[in-house]
Amino acid sequence: MKLPASLSLRHGSLRMRLLLGTLIWIALAIAVAGWGLRGLFHEHVSQQLQDQLVRQLNQLSASVNWSADSSVEVLPLAGDTRFSTPLSGLYWQVDVLPPSGAADVGVVRSRSLWDQQLPLPADTAFPGTTPQGYAVVSLQDAQGHELLAVSRPLQLPDANAPLLRLTVAADQALVAEPVQRFTTMLLTALGALAAGLALAVAVQLQLALRPLDRLRQRLSAVRTGQSTQLQGDFPNELQPLINEFNHVLSANADIVQRARTQAGNLAHAVHTPLSILGNAAAQENSPLAQLVQEQVATAQRQVDYHLARARAAAAVRATGLRTPVQAPVQALLRTMQRLHAARDVQFEQIGSADTLAFRGEAQDLFEMLGNLLDNAGKWARHHVRLQVMREGALLCFTVDDDGPGIPAAQRQQIFERGQRLDEQRPGAGLGLDIVRELAHTYGGTVAADASPLGGLRMRLCLPAALQQGG
Repeated sequence: MKLPASLSLRHGSLRMRLLLGTLIWIALAIAVAGWGLRGLFHEHVSQQLQDQLVRQLNQLSASVNWSADSSVEVLPLAGDTRFSTPLSGLYWQVDVLPPSGAADVGVVRSRSLWDQQLPLPADTAFPGTTPQGYAVVSLQDAQGHELLAVSRPLQLPDANAPLLRLTVAADQALVAEPVQRFTTMLLTALGALAAGLALAVAVQLQLALRPLDRLRQRLSAVRTGQSTQLQGDFPNELQPLINEFNHVLSANADIVQRARTQAGNLAHAVHTPLSILGNAAAQENSPLAQLVQEQVATAQRQVDYHLARARAAAAVRATGLRTPVQAPVQALLRTMQRLHAARDVQFEQIGSADTLAFRGEAQDLFEMLGNLLDNAGKWARHHVRLQVMREGALLCFTVDDDGPGIPAAQRQQIFERGQRLDEQRPGAGLGLDIVRELAHTYGGTVAADASPLGGLRMRLCLPAALQQGG
């Protein structure tokens, strides 16, 4: 089964790492606990069986007598019918240990042994005893069953009574069966506990990591221009990070504002002497005056070009930029309508852009779109059409005119700096180059193509800002 990319360790999922680490520790802890509990229960049941055998051994010791005909007699044992049930799993046996020679094994034994004997060593007087006076031994009967036995020596007070060995044994199945039942119940209980803990861990991780998801949403709001700061209440562990990030956003906004102010001051400082030179040259009608006018116009365009690039670069590094499109589009169309009124060129917009926004500075949008509309107005015969559409993460402006158009081989040339295909048309050949540079600075594109109106189509694509609340 393939994990989703959001949970894959290869993608560094914090949730999956914490979940897997916790589940592994839960599994190990439950496995160790289960092993320990089963061992304790096995030890408890074994000890209980051994204690039961010792009590029955004591009863057997009290029931043994030495008869007048020099034989061993055992009075009936009360309390447990299994001694009289053949092969019931509970047995007793009395062996005679003479002073010398092999032991007389199974002189008297319980009915449950039927025709068998407990396989005690015949050449050993008695195995090692515990401080309580009995020995615990493990045996195996003729059927291969494991037996737990307790045994002790008994010297009767009767004259000529030999040393006896009394043994009580039980099948180990009496231990294995309850241990097996306990193991089954234990596994069921521990499995339910593991499932509950896993669910609790998953819920806890979901609740613990929810602030990170909220943080991502707040960052997205800053990136798309819906907010200038990270807003909201966050846990104490995250709040210092939020505060520091808000300080960075404020400092970045201050830097951008200072850059724009300095750009405006520079433009104002340069514009004034250029205007004075241009006005002075306009009062003369000499080749030198004409040259000065041309150079002043070129210098003014160069200043505007470089200031626009600097402003756009600062805007791209800023966060939270969002410029609604509809108002600038309508303002530019009204301006172009008045500017080209003498040639009776009509400017219109197809569709509406009320919900669309550009992720950048309004001045840069005016600069780029204004150059495209102005260039279309210069070449159009009667009609210029503008359409704005959202295409994925981009905002695309399409400007069509019904002018003569440009051959495909020359369309790329119009974006070269200072290039003019028709020297009779006004301009310095820098407008479309400014559009291209600004579009590239924002990560967008601008391209020329044939228009369905018969002229040229200019297509400008820029990064779009998300809709409010999106």
